[in-house]
Amino acid sequence: MKLRTTRSFRYHVTGILALSALTLAGCSGDQYDWNAKDISGLMPELDYQLTDTNGESVSAEETSGNIRMLSFGFTSCPDICPTTLQKLSRAVDELPEAIRKDVKIMFVSVDPNRDTPERVKSYVEFFSNSIIGLTGSEENLRALSKRYRTTFGYAEPDEKGNYDVSHSSAVYVFDREGKARLLVRPEQQSLDELKSDLSELARRAG
Repeated sequence: MKLRTTRSFRYHVTGILALSALTLAGCSGDQYDWNAKDISGLMPELDYQLTDTNGESVSAEETSGNIRMLSFGFTSCPDICPTTLQKLSRAVDELPEAIRKDVKIMFVSVDPNRDTPERVKSYVEFFSNSIIGLTGSEENLRALSKRYRTTFGYAEPDEKGNYDVSHSSAVYVFDREGKARLLVRPEQQSLDELKSDLSELARRAG
């Protein structure tokens, strides 16, 4: 009789512990179902040395503590860049005021021959005053794109010297500590899905 009671007690305690673990897991923020692709641990932390729209050298450390969305493009881009920046800007503008200031959009031009800091400044300010425009030498830009497993290329110039630039439409999202967390495809994610992901990421400490 004593053995049976002991076993019953042990099973009862085990059941309580299991139920508690499930309850805690259900309350954990880690249960959030990301809309964008979760790339946690798959990409290196945000790191760069580029030129801002004032012609000054800047690094990723200057925006640490913020959620950062990194997008590659060029100011003569006919479709992908304008659509992406418009969507990202709107998503940030519609975030709760308490976290809106903590989310930064970073537009990196991969066309340094045409996109001077002044031109990048004029371009990003057309969409939002809060977008951080960046560019740099082709060498630095190639190193940055390679770091995040993407690339860009230049088409042959026409008779007027105009040329197209191929680049990815992907947007890389980094948390407050600079860790790569999400890969956003703006053409595949709705505005509400993007806002939800950004809100959840901003809510977390890192």
